[in-house]
Amino acid sequence: MGGTVLLTFEVIAEALRERIRSGGLIPGDALPTQAVLMAEFGASSLSVQKAMALLKRDGYAVSRPGKGAFVAQPNVDLEEDPGSPDVGNALVGGTAARVEALELALAETLDQLTALRARVEALEADGVERGC
Repeated sequence: MGGTVLLTFEVIAEALRERIRSGGLIPGDALPTQAVLMAEFGASSLSVQKAMALLKRDGYAVSRPGKGAFVAQPNVDLEEDPGSPDVGNALVGGTAARVEALELALAETLDQLTALRARVEALEADGVERGC
C-alpha cells in the first residue's frame, strides 16, 4: 500500500512512453489524437494536454503545427556517432519539444496566477463592502 498514486495525465504519459519504449510506436509515428486518448483513458482534454506536455518535455514527442504530435527521434550520443545525419535533427527536435513543454507550463501557470489574483481581489472587495 505504500505505492504512489499517479494522476490521470501521468498515467496517460506513462502508457505512451511504454508504447514508445516497447516499439509499439516508433520515431516519426503519429501519436493518438486528443479525442482518441480522451476516449481510451476516460480523461479530460486538460489531462491529455498535460500528458502531451510531459512527453514533449521529456523528449518523447514533438508537435508539428497543423499535423499533430509525433514520436520524437531519440537523442543520439555525439560521442558514439558524430557523423550521423540524424544527430542535428534529434537534438533540435528534443530541445524544441522541451521548449514547447516549458512554454505550455508557463502559460498554464500564468492562467492560474491570473485566476488567483482575481479571487484575491474579489475577496478583498467583499471585505471592504462588509466594513472589515
